[in-house]
Amino acid sequence: MRVFIKLVENYGIRIKEHCSLMKIVIAGAGEVGTHLAEMLAYEEQDITLLDRSEKRLEKIKGRIEALTLEANPVLLEDLEQASVGDADLFVSVTPEGATNLIACTMAKRVGAKKTIARVNTHEYLEPEYTNICEDIGVDGLIYPEDLAGQEIASTTLNPWARQYVELFNGAIVLVGIKVRSNADIVGKELSELQSSFEVNGEKFCHLVAIKRDLDTLIPNGDTSIKANDLVFFTCLSKHVDRVRKLAGKQKPEVKKVVIMGASRVARQTIKRIPEHIEVCVIEQDKDKSLKLSQEFPPNVAIYQGDGRDPQLLQEVGLEDAQVFIALTENSETNVLACLAAKRYKVFKTIAKEENIDYIPLAYRLDIGTLINKKLLAAGHIYRMLLGEKTNSIVCLSLLNNAEIAELEVERNSPLIGKSLKDIKLPKNVTCGGMLRNGVAYMISGETVIEPYDHMIIFYHDLTINKLRQVFK
Repeated sequence: MRVFIKLVENYGIRIKEHCSLMKIVIAGAGEVGTHLAEMLAYEEQDITLLDRSEKRLEKIKGRIEALTLEANPVLLEDLEQASVGDADLFVSVTPEGATNLIACTMAKRVGAKKTIARVNTHEYLEPEYTNICEDIGVDGLIYPEDLAGQEIASTTLNPWARQYVELFNGAIVLVGIKVRSNADIVGKELSELQSSFEVNGEKFCHLVAIKRDLDTLIPNGDTSIKANDLVFFTCLSKHVDRVRKLAGKQKPEVKKVVIMGASRVARQTIKRIPEHIEVCVIEQDKDKSLKLSQEFPPNVAIYQGDGRDPQLLQEVGLEDAQVFIALTENSETNVLACLAAKRYKVFKTIAKEENIDYIPLAYRLDIGTLINKKLLAAGHIYRMLLGEKTNSIVCLSLLNNAEIAELEVERNSPLIGKSLKDIKLPKNVTCGGMLRNGVAYMISGETVIEPYDHMIIFYHDLTINKLRQVFK
C-alpha cells in the first residue's frame, strides 16, 4: 500500500509542491529500486532508473514507465549522462551501503536537489553519523532492517492483528484483522453493522478496506464481510479492544517470543520488545551465537542449533510461546518454520519473506504476518519525498494499489459547512477519521466539514492527481 500525505490546494485544501511533476533518479534496479520506481511512475512522475547491469534493466523494460539507463552511480560522467543535475530527488538503493553514500555525494555535487541513501548498518542512523552525511551531501538515510524491526515489534505486541498502526500520534489506530467464520460480523452487510460500530450513540470505528484473496475493496453499505477476509478498521485508540471483539479475536498476554535466526532484523526487533517479555533466539551459527549472547539484554536467551530440530524446539519451550518469528536469510525456511510453529499452537507467526512475488502465495498458507523489508524501504522512501508531515502515516504493505492521504481543510474552502454525504466521492474513496482541534473523531455521512479539519482519506486504484479532481 503506497501511503502519503497531500495537502490539496483546490477547494481551499493546500497541496504540497511535491505533487507537481518531479524528476527522480533511482540508482539500483533491485527489488527496492524497481518497486519504488513502480510506485512513483503510477503517480506519473518523471523517473530514470540506473543500474550497472544491462541484464537487470532488460527484465523491467515494459513493466515500468521509466527511462532505464546502464550506468555506474559513482561516476560523474554517468550521472551527467542521466541528467542528475536536473533531478529533484536522487535515491541510491543498491545493495552496497558505501556505494549509495558515495553516489549521493556525487549526485549532490552535480546539482541534485535532494538525496537519499540506503545503508546497511544501524550505526549510520545515530546523530553523529547523520550530521556527517548531511555535510557530504546525503539528505536522508534509510536502513531497511530497522523498518522491518519496527513493523515486527508492533505486530508482536498486538498479536491478534495482522497489522497495527498508530495515526495522529496514537489518537486513531488502524488495524488489519483476519476474520474467521466464528466472528459476529461475518456474513453481514456493512449497513447492518452500523449499530455495532457505535457506543452510546457515538461512532467509534470505521471499516475502511477489505483484502479478499488478492483483491482490495473499499467497502460500501452493500458490502458483506466473508470468512477469511482481511479487514482494516480505523478506530479511536480507547476503543481498540471493542474492534478486536467485533472481529472475534482473542487477546493473549505476550509473555514469551521465540525468534529463529539472529539476523540484523532480529536485532532491531529485540531492541523494541519490552524487557518483561522472555525472548528466545535460535541461531545455527556458533560464533554468532556466542557473540550475541554478550550483547543482548537479560531477558534474551540464545540457543545454538537448527530451528527445525523438534528436540531443540522442545528445549526452547515453543509450546509456551505466544509469538514465533522466523527471520533467517532463507524465505522458504521462514515460511515452513511458521507452519511448523502452528502445530505447537503458537498464537501468532511472523515470517520474513524476501521474494516479493511469493508473498501472495505465502499469505494463502495462512502465515500470520509477512515482512518484506524491501517493500517497507520503498514505501518509506516514498513518504520521505513528501516532507516531515508524513511521519504520522505508515506504509501498509498488506494492500495493493491503495493509498492514504491526510487532507487539511483551509478556512476558505467551499467544503466548509457541507456534510460528508453531500460531497460526491468516487466509490473507491472513503474517509477513515479526522482530527479537529486536536481531538480525534470518526467520520460519518452527517459529519460537517470545518476549517482546519485533518481528514484521513483511503482510496484505491486512483492517482493523487485524479483524487485532486474530486475536490475541484
